[in-house]
Amino acid sequence: MTRNRYAQIGLDRIIKLDWLEKTAKLILAGNSKADIKSSLQQDLHEYFNSPASVKRGSLNKTITILMKVWSNGHKELEPLQEQGLELLRKYPDEHHLVIHWGMIMASYPFWSAVAIQTGRLFRLQENIVTANIQRRIREQYGERQTVSKATQRVLRSFVDWNVLKETTELGLYCKGNTIQINDPSLIAWLVEATLHTKPNGSSTFKDLINSPSLFPFKLYPIRAEHIVAVSPRLEIIHHGFDDDLLSL
Repeated sequence: MTRNRYAQIGLDRIIKLDWLEKTAKLILAGNSKADIKSSLQQDLHEYFNSPASVKRGSLNKTITILMKVWSNGHKELEPLQEQGLELLRKYPDEHHLVIHWGMIMASYPFWSAVAIQTGRLFRLQENIVTANIQRRIREQYGERQTVSKATQRVLRSFVDWNVLKETTELGLYCKGNTIQINDPSLIAWLVEATLHTKPNGSSTFKDLINSPSLFPFKLYPIRAEHIVAVSPRLEIIHHGFDDDLLSL
């Protein structure tokens, strides 16, 4: 695995769910990378209202992120990407958020880090405050203004994805939509995506299924053996009763 990506932010833009969906559909339609980039430049141009040079830079950086999630990612993520695209083809649109969430987590572990802190706070309280998430992420990534800004943009992305909702108070959010996931194949793929957010590529099954990074989802009860049976890229190590370790 490319370990240095776990210490990097890499994700400092608001990423709308619709943009990832558009990117994936262009790939599934068989477009070349050059055509995908050109199409995204045309379709996303209206969302960037800055001076020309800044606008081009922001737009191109956003497109780089979108294409890295579904096309230009790390080599070890290619099998996950390929299966993810097939899942997008297979499942109705209302389940696409799950797949985009898993792929952006695997591509950018920073997204997962913000989701983990968000999910942890939701287990303690009904509302979360931006400043509390930023403080926790700075403890992990360093006391830098860029960390706070990137955290805020990921949270704003969560709002666009409807997994967070704004309240009447600035910087205060409540939980948004929860998606039920029943299909073992989709659960196994999401578990694999979650493992890619971990530098050692392994975790206890219990921690994976209950990961706060999956706070927008409710997973159907499933056993670790079932996960491994439907996912050839995962293996299981039995440590004892209810303490199975899954790894890539």
